Amino acid sequence: MARKWWTLIAVSVATFMLLLDITVVNTALPSIQKDLSANFTDLQWVIDAYTLALAAVVLTAGSLADRLGRRGVFAAGLGIFAVASLAAGLAPDATFLNISRAVQGIGAAAMFSVSLALVAQEFPAGRERAAAMGVYGATIGVAVAVGPLVGGAITDGLGWRWVFFINVPIGIAMVATTFAKLRESRDPNATRVDWLGLASLSGGLLMLVLALLRGNDEGWGSPLILGLLAGAVVMLAAFAAIEQRVAEPMLPLGLFRRRAFTGVQLAAFAVSASLFALFLYLTLYLQNYLGYSPLQAGLRYLPITLAPFFVAPLAVALLARVNARVVMAIGLGGTGAGLLLMSGLSASSSWTALLPGFLVAGIGVGLLNPVIADVAVSVVSKERSGMASGINDTFRQVGIAVGVAAWGAIFLGRGADKISTLAAGTPAAHGDHPRQLIEAASSGGLGSALAGLPRGTRGVVANAAREGFLSGLNTILVIGAVLAFAGAALALWLVREHEIERDQPELVAAEVSAA
Repeated sequence: MARKWWTLIAVSVATFMLLLDITVVNTALPSIQKDLSANFTDLQWVIDAYTLALAAVVLTAGSLADRLGRRGVFAAGLGIFAVASLAAGLAPDATFLNISRAVQGIGAAAMFSVSLALVAQEFPAGRERAAAMGVYGATIGVAVAVGPLVGGAITDGLGWRWVFFINVPIGIAMVATTFAKLRESRDPNATRVDWLGLASLSGGLLMLVLALLRGNDEGWGSPLILGLLAGAVVMLAAFAAIEQRVAEPMLPLGLFRRRAFTGVQLAAFAVSASLFALFLYLTLYLQNYLGYSPLQAGLRYLPITLAPFFVAPLAVALLARVNARVVMAIGLGGTGAGLLLMSGLSASSSWTALLPGFLVAGIGVGLLNPVIADVAVSVVSKERSGMASGINDTFRQVGIAVGVAAWGAIFLGRGADKISTLAAGTPAAHGDHPRQLIEAASSGGLGSALAGLPRGTRGVVANAAREGFLSGLNTILVIGAVLAFAGAALALWLVREHEIERDQPELVAAEVSAA
């Protein structure tokens, strides 16, 4: 078989793995929580450790690959990912798991940063490259679509650890294939690695997310949380200053002078921070509140994960007739409408109460993602299209990481307040009890939490805890919808058709298919 096909196979399999690990873990989280006795914050870090590392490192990994060799960095990323997956599967506790997840994210960033370049170097521009990019993009679409179902099936059949173990033999095989079949390449005009930019961006994002995750525990006015928030502001401001002064920045801030470029990044952030970040809390509802198994929960996600796969071609067709900003606004608006339809859950609701919202949000995402992918690489010069795609991926992952943390803080705060009100007159209404009860309701451990209460108050407290869970979930679904609507308004205002130049059909085809 020709080298180009080996390259396409290696890149597609690696990309499938790294993206699957963003979505596949969701349905395994309740099982991880029970097996490792993880708390609510630990669960949030299972998602955030991976996405933060991926977001922070992907641009730097691309620069390193240009200098050191794309095949070498790709193989190193595969190796890191496989070893970290093994460590995650063997994790004895939540802390070890989350450190492994962060290392996984670094490996994923190395793979993701060079994927398109490896394919492009083997397939000549034109029809052949467009076909290869279409295969690559379809692989991404399938990974996102089947992630919750695959995660549920593996967790039910083999246990949650196999969600990670399965990456190990595949990763080893792809490392061998990479060295045996892929061609090494470098960029003779490669830019310097912006280490100061990497350090300041990573530090700022880490402190921001840590503050959001620990705020309810420590108190939002505590010295620790105020210090973390102040540190995040200082580090992110330092990042902006560094990027303006270094000769070869990892994120050229001058790009944001183009309104359309800014608009598409905000749209990517909005959809990730709203819908995709809320998957964690929807999973807790399906599994720990309604009592579905991981596989049953994965099956119920199919309407929202498969709809974008089938709607994306419609978005591509619409782009030929309708301004990109209009399609983008409709997509984000549909996402927000879907989240509103999911809200309003009550104690008598079944999973079908989510179904209309799942379908509407899925259609919205199906319309939105191809347009974001197209505009992201079409509002900059062709020499910067790779960087623009990387920046867009960074905004997506940052959106998920920040969204997971922010929604968790609101969910716990709102839920605890509701429990305090409904459980008034019982011991559960005071101190840390409301927060402990909302976490217990989220983890499926409400029975154990009630055991220590006087027998006569357990019914009232159990009802308060369940209502607190629903109150917190409904609140973050509504606020998530508001964020999506805000993203739609910003896209409609900022993105202008005259700033979009679609002169790279094969790259655009890949990015559109990837959505």
